Amino acid sequence: MPRCYTVSFEDVTWATGSGDIDIFSLIAADDKPIELVALELSQNTELGDAAEEQIRCAIQRGHTTTGSGGAAATPRPTSPNDSAAAFTARTNDTTVASAGTNVNINPFAWNVRTGYAWGPVPAGMGIWTAGTEFLVVRLLAAAADDIDATGTAWVIEYP
Repeated sequence: MPRCYTVSFEDVTWATGSGDIDIFSLIAADDKPIELVALELSQNTELGDAAEEQIRCAIQRGHTTTGSGGAAATPRPTSPNDSAAAFTARTNDTTVASAGTNVNINPFAWNVRTGYAWGPVPAGMGIWTAGTEFLVVRLLAAAADDIDATGTAWVIEYP
């Protein structure tokens, strides 16, 4: 039976001028595909009209080497009775994932004033990966000011 997990971080500072951050890296376990079904990004420092920015981001698939400089994240089951996830996750890597054949699946602009929410989408209609390729949610452009960011990714893991 498929299981749903969240991967999140809270109040992480992205410094002025720091673009190319892997906000999330989601690495499927052997023979257990994963599906990204929802994503939320917000911040609590850039408030008011004068601070409004649109920052380019993308959901990508195809990298095979994880980044570094961020943190390992523990996927949390959304049901209290579910077992631990087999997939692994990282957040906020400042040295981005590489290798493989990367494809932008969903490029988007994040309005830092209003936040970003994608999904939830019905199971089977999200963004999938399996095997050696993994999913990355990447910040593609630097913010004009420091941002204290918070984010959550909802991931379904299939048996």
